[in-house]
Parts: sequence; C-alpha cells; structure tokens
Amino acid sequence: MTRRQTRRQFLGATASVGLVGAAGCAAPFKSRRRRDNGSGGGAGTPASATPDPTTEETTTERLAQVDAEPVDVRGALYVPARAWNTFQMWHDYDESVIERDLGYAQRVNINAIRTWISYEQWREDPEALERSVEHFLTAADDRGMEVLFGLFESVGKEPTEENLHATDPLTAPPVQSPSSEVIQNPDEWDRPREYVRWFMDRWKDDDRLLAIEAMNEPGWLPNMKRFAAGMFGTMAENRGSVPLTVGSTSLANNADYVDWGADVLQFHYNFPNNRDVYRDLLPNAVRLGEDLDMPVYLTEWQKVANFGWGETGVVDNWQPDYDSLAPVIHRHGVGNFFWSLMVKPAYVRYMRKRGIINGLFHEDGAVWHRSDARAIKAMSGETDVSELEQRREWPQWAMEIKRHAFGSSQETGE
Repeated sequence: MTRRQTRRQFLGATASVGLVGAAGCAAPFKSRRRRDNGSGGGAGTPASATPDPTTEETTTERLAQVDAEPVDVRGALYVPARAWNTFQMWHDYDESVIERDLGYAQRVNINAIRTWISYEQWREDPEALERSVEHFLTAADDRGMEVLFGLFESVGKEPTEENLHATDPLTAPPVQSPSSEVIQNPDEWDRPREYVRWFMDRWKDDDRLLAIEAMNEPGWLPNMKRFAAGMFGTMAENRGSVPLTVGSTSLANNADYVDWGADVLQFHYNFPNNRDVYRDLLPNAVRLGEDLDMPVYLTEWQKVANFGWGETGVVDNWQPDYDSLAPVIHRHGVGNFFWSLMVKPAYVRYMRKRGIINGLFHEDGAVWHRSDARAIKAMSGETDVSELEQRREWPQWAMEIKRHAFGSSQETGE
C-alpha cells in the first residue's frame, strides 16, 4: 500500500499542479447534486440525427493512441443490464449472467471492474451475499480482472421495499444505501459498522481486489460526508493489504479523503463539454498522483456531451460514444472506468426519461458501436474488434423508455 497522506500534503500538491478547488462533476454543481441525478447518460433524438463517430474528424488523440503505452487499469462500471439498482444485482444474483458479462469485458481486454455490494442485501441474507461476492471475485479473477467494490451508495432514492424491488423501466430508481434516517443519526450506525467489519474480515487481504470503496460520492453533503467518514474509520481500523478509497465527485473532494487515510484517489467526470477539458485535467491528475505517490483513477466517464443541465427534454447526443474520450484518456495513461459495461437505459431516472442509453455490450455479446469497442480495447495496446457484431438498437425489454422519450413511431432500431 502507499504511504499515508495528509490534507496539507494534498493541498500542496494540488496547488503545484493548479487543481485547488478543481471539480470533476458531469455538470455544474447545483444541478449535479440532485440526489437522483448522479451517474447518468446522454439524452436525445433518433439515432439517425446523431453523427456517426466513424465520420468525425480524426483527433490528435486518435492518432497518438496507436503508439501510446497500455493503460495499467482499464476498467468498466458494472451493474447487470436488467438490474435497476445494486440491491437487485445481489438479491437476484445469477452466476451465469455474471460469468457471461465478464466474459464480454474480457473481449476488449478490460482488466478491472467497479461495482457496489448491497448493505440492504446483507441485512436480508448475509450468507447468500457472501457466496455471491466470492463467486464474483473468482469469476473476475479467472478472466484477469481486479475488482473495486464499494460498500455504500449516496446516489438514489430511499431504500424502501418498494424502491428496492421496483422493476418498471420508467420509474425504477437507483437506491441510496443506507437510508437517510440511518445516515443522519450516528446512533443508528452500529449495523452499518457491523457490515463494514463483516466485509473487511473476509476480504481485506484479498489480492483479487483492486481497492475497497467506503461510499460512492458523499461529496459536499454534510450528513453524507460525516457518515462516509465514520464508515471509512471502521474500514481503517480493520485495514488489511487492500487499498482503501472513496468514490469522489472531484479531485478537490480528496482533500478530506487523504485525511481519512485513503490509499487511492478517485475522480468522476462523466460529461465534459469538449475534449479540451480532459486535455487540461488529465495531465494534472497524473502529476498529482506522481507528487503524492498514490494511484489516481478516473472512475466514472462516458463521453463529450452538453445536455442543457436542469432541462427535461431529449437532446441529440443520447447514445453511447466512448470513442469521444477514450483516446485522450489513453494518451495520458490515466487508470479509468467507463460507465457502463452493459447496454442499459441510464441509471438515474431523470436521465433515463430523456431517452439516454449507455453501455458497450448487449446481453447477447454484440456491441452498440464497434468504434467504442476499438477505442476501449486500444488502451491495452490491441485494436482488433472485427469479431464483434455491432447493433445500435435498443433492447426490446427497454423499448418502453425509448417510446416515452421519442414517441411511439420509433418501434425498433435506431
């Protein structure tokens, strides 16, 4: 593990690279922190109105990607295509689906997976969850992948029974974990701490893990941040050899997390308005990691997009376009995780209702766009994706969302 850092060291390093106060949110802060609007997607119109990435101007990064060194951590975020929240992923855990999907990831040389386990599923059936976590780690390891597991989630609706089990494509929400009642009341933290100790007792020294994340995006919210600090403290008290981290909305948030004892820094930037944002930010992130002698990972990214934050209508740029950012990430050698491995409607309902769909692989192994698969695989030093079928079509099980956004006239295809 890396040496411990302090806030003073972090702020000194960020000042030297011009990152003091730098944020990596997908949108302006006020609109970003809508609690059901975290890791979303694009929005839009029919695919026929969206430029084909293969016809776009060749960028400096696309040319440089041919000669760039492989990226050490080439990851994807993963929730099964038909799970609307992470509780459903573990409650309805299907070993064959996990093995199939991780096999798809292997086809583009992905070597890391980020996902979250479920406190709510642990409360319901800890023995089943333990079996599932162990299977997931083994399946990933068998395919050459390390896992970044998160323990708690700040994004989503309250974990009521209705929300946890909701399956309506338009209304099923991501689910915050734990509930706001627990987060806001330290007297209610005994069970979450027990859950953290349960996980650490079993996997704190497991070399199949890349890192253990206390919580996703506690951000600047005081109650969420206080809870995340408490849970990180319990992780640290039970620390093993696996590095500890926090899912961070920005590099700036990490000033707190290094004080807590984080070994790995994260930042999220799903939707820069243009590539220049990444061209400016990524070299500084690399230098920050070098100055602090710590890994710094971009653990959520998607594409260049400007959705008109706070609006509700569909927009042009609604489908996956990892090719718009993968080359610049590769050029700068930043360890990274894109959202998401599987083709599925946007995780949060606000973005989902705007017609957004993300992902690389359909459930049958076809990719949404071969150029995306090629750009992601190129991070490993290989580019051949000729064996992958391309299909830019909504899954039939998600057509209700497509019709809601674009109208009933578009029944199939693009």
